[in-house]
Amino acid sequence: MGPTLPTQDVYLRTAVNVGREGWAHFGHVAMKDYRWGIFLAERDGDRRIGFGAHKGEPAWQKVPGEYRADLQRLIVIQGDTEPASVEQQRNLGATAPSLYDLRNLFQVNVEEGRHLWAMVYLLHAYFGREGREEAEELLHRNSGSEESPRILGAFNEETPDWLSFFMFTYFTDRDGKFQLGTLKESGFDPLSRTCEFMLKEEAHHMMVGTTGIDRVVERTVQLMKEHDTDDVTAHGAISLDVVQKYLNFHYSVSLDLFGSETSSNVANYYTAGLKGRWMEGRRKDDHRLTDDAALVDALVDGAVGQTEVAALTGLNTDLRREYISDCQSGVNRWNRILADAGLPQRLYLPSVAFNRKVGAFAGIEATPDGEVIPAEEWERRKGAWLPTEVDKTHVRSLMRPVHERGKIAAWIAPPRNGINGKPFDYEYVRL
Repeated sequence: MGPTLPTQDVYLRTAVNVGREGWAHFGHVAMKDYRWGIFLAERDGDRRIGFGAHKGEPAWQKVPGEYRADLQRLIVIQGDTEPASVEQQRNLGATAPSLYDLRNLFQVNVEEGRHLWAMVYLLHAYFGREGREEAEELLHRNSGSEESPRILGAFNEETPDWLSFFMFTYFTDRDGKFQLGTLKESGFDPLSRTCEFMLKEEAHHMMVGTTGIDRVVERTVQLMKEHDTDDVTAHGAISLDVVQKYLNFHYSVSLDLFGSETSSNVANYYTAGLKGRWMEGRRKDDHRLTDDAALVDALVDGAVGQTEVAALTGLNTDLRREYISDCQSGVNRWNRILADAGLPQRLYLPSVAFNRKVGAFAGIEATPDGEVIPAEEWERRKGAWLPTEVDKTHVRSLMRPVHERGKIAAWIAPPRNGINGKPFDYEYVRL
């Protein structure tokens, strides 16, 4: 299930307690000795439920009987994603572009493993025999398995190369950030406190993705200018059009993780106080939403548009839009690299209707600009928008390991900063 590359030890951040000094303790640790502690944010004895029918009531320290099945399901779905990404990434160590990147991969892996442990703890501690059985199933399922796949589609996709890894940690781990943010609002206090601490660790995973794509773009820009060409394939790097295709794929499959645009289940979770909105406390409304309406993305007269629904049933769309806005910040950052280099090209987020397998746009084909097109045209043109076998083969051909201190693969720029104040040429991993 875990990484296949053997190591002596790795310079890792290990949480030893939830305090400011304890949650980011750095040092060389053998992977097998990494401490998988159970950490919950400090309990607030005065905490009240902030939304839904139970708004204003004391947060629950035990599972309410009427919500037992729903809470267990939410925890199982979140828990299922955590080991899935480790399974998807287990072979990447063999092709790491530097020891710095190898260390970051292992940091992501051990923390995702700890997040699984945190969800297993909740199932064991609060859900009795059924919880223990569900925890066993978390270990039984495996990413990409035909017999027992992971629950959500994006976690059964391959992560065969480091460009995919950076896209995954930017886009798919960001979905995790927003899902954890809604569970942090939960009226079930142990779940809320667990997710609050997990969010601290999740930020590093997204940093790995953000800066990883930074560095891919930087290196591509260097070679574009050096050789006066848009196609840097022959120069051992990844052209911007291929970066855009990988972005299109990972962004669109991550949008599917938010579910359908409308959902009665999510409405019920909100009303019950189980799962809130992103930054619930900052919302300027009554936090019940029983009489409110919202616009959600929809297919309207054969085109991408919007339709009005009850706000409670549109909460998936509300969360997806928060996610999209957050994703745009990284795209803006990468485009500043292009602008600063004096290049006219820009990366972009495709339409919410593009390459969707879940929700209102699952039954249609749409271009990255949101134009609905016939299936035959999609088949003819999709190679311009999604990675082709030629693209994947080229990217894989660049994945040659660089496991020497201070050295880095030719397709990616070195990082601007090391980890915890250490230089790039620090011995982040001892092989």
